[in-house]
Amino acid sequence: MKNAGILLLIVGLAFTLFTGFNFITKKKVVDIGELEISANQNHFVSWSPILGIAMMAAGAGLYLYGRKS
Repeated sequence: MKNAGILLLIVGLAFTLFTGFNFITKKKVVDIGELEISANQNHFVSWSPILGIAMMAAGAGLYLYGRKS
């Protein structure tokens, strides 16, 4: 349980420091025979830093009060 607590602390810290990420997909706009036009579309995924703080609190609880495996 202590190892899971440490892992949860690290993941919670990462969620607190990095509150989102961006990824790009290609979207086909026009497709007429040989003519094909595509556009890049940005997508942003974000979360609240409170989620990371809650994960760190849960990890600290597991580390301090969890049974040794």
